[in-house]
Amino acid sequence: MARKVVYNEGQAQLFENKYLEMLTKGNPLLIWSMYIPILTYLIYRALIVYQIPVMTALLLFFGGIAYWTFFEYLAHRYIFHWVSENIRVQKVAYVMHGNHHEYPRDRDRLFMPPLPSIILSTTLFGLHYLILWDYNWAFFPGFMLGYLLYASMHYAIHAFEPPFEFMKPLWRNHQMHHYRNEHLGFGVSNTFWDKVFGTTFDLRKHKEDPEKAKNLKFDE
Repeated sequence: MARKVVYNEGQAQLFENKYLEMLTKGNPLLIWSMYIPILTYLIYRALIVYQIPVMTALLLFFGGIAYWTFFEYLAHRYIFHWVSENIRVQKVAYVMHGNHHEYPRDRDRLFMPPLPSIILSTTLFGLHYLILWDYNWAFFPGFMLGYLLYASMHYAIHAFEPPFEFMKPLWRNHQMHHYRNEHLGFGVSNTFWDKVFGTTFDLRKHKEDPEKAKNLKFDE
């Protein structure tokens, strides 16, 4: 069932405390500049400290990027769109993602804010380390780069027209996710996993709505 209320101006107030509210916002340049040194350090440890062979490190790195696309799909479908009758769960889901569907033009909440991002990425690093051990030093930078590319793609979809014709289906897919049915089209950086799990839109059946596409984007 599609969300009925979409505000094309303003942003949600998630907390009454102004300092907590400030922690819910993230700037793309800040997030990239925060993670580039961290990812560089992880790669350094993989190659120099743990002496993982370059080809192995490359396979792990690009494997991490590929794995991100699957993680992206699962997180968007089952966590960000968590359906529950529990009021507390509904509030958590709203803070994580529901506010974005009500205020799609809020550019301040298209990237995960710095503090929650660091906490979550540190937790995920630890969980992956339990499985991959030292190989995680090469795998996790790819995983996190996958996140940064996904978040940048999400930002671009809301900010600009698709720069290339082949990217237009991605833009339309996200438009459909916002305005037709939020329980389909969970892929943002790609639609591969939507096709695998049967949650893709048949874009041939939906004419592009220029007005809704415009309302999805924020003004520069």
